[in-house]
Amino acid sequence: MSVSAAAAVGHDELAVLKLLALEGGLEGDVKISCSHLADRLDASNQTASRRLQRLESGGLLERDTVSDGQWVAITDEGERTLHAEYEDYRRIFEANSEIELDGTVTSGMGEGRHYISLSGYKRQFEDRLGYEPFPGTLNVDLRDDSVRRRSAIGALEPVPIDGWEDDDRTYGPAVCYPATIETADGERYEDAHIIAPERTHHDEDQLEIIAPEKLREALALEDDDHVVVYVGDRQ
Repeated sequence: MSVSAAAAVGHDELAVLKLLALEGGLEGDVKISCSHLADRLDASNQTASRRLQRLESGGLLERDTVSDGQWVAITDEGERTLHAEYEDYRRIFEANSEIELDGTVTSGMGEGRHYISLSGYKRQFEDRLGYEPFPGTLNVDLRDDSVRRRSAIGALEPVPIDGWEDDDRTYGPAVCYPATIETADGERYEDAHIIAPERTHHDEDQLEIIAPEKLREALALEDDDHVVVYVGDRQ
């Protein structure tokens, strides 16, 4: 979603998105009229139409107008937005709520080893996470439902890792979130963190996880092994 489109989608539009989901918009196309939507919103037809247009411009909704109404469907981006709202309410009403993400272990490109070992990051990991990470990351490919659920991480309070520079180049900031990894056998590793660039919409289907130990060895993991990653604030 572009910055201008995102700015056009506010709480009023999200309320419409929720109503459309309740009408079945997550399962596929549903037929709706502006007058019906206006009645549900206690608003004018013009207001209902304008909110649908903003949702469409923001990439949260697809529409096909016909003579007696319009067919609408919530996009993947719209579903991720609803998941994020849901996780916000979970954090309000449920103590110690965690975001549960399913995936499989995969081999990375080896870039994590290089960046984690850089002194400008390494000092911050020790100060802010309380440990020196193993020089490498555990990479997890997320299942489709967890890719959608991942957006809820944005509602959590991150551990910031500041950007820095040396004589050669500038290194960008990152964020970390406390994470617990559970294997298919029920073994758990609690002293880990998800790490990600501070501003990115790329590779949302993959997690990179750091820890004081090599997680593959600590949990006896191999490629394609199933794991569950629980993300949330540690008490």
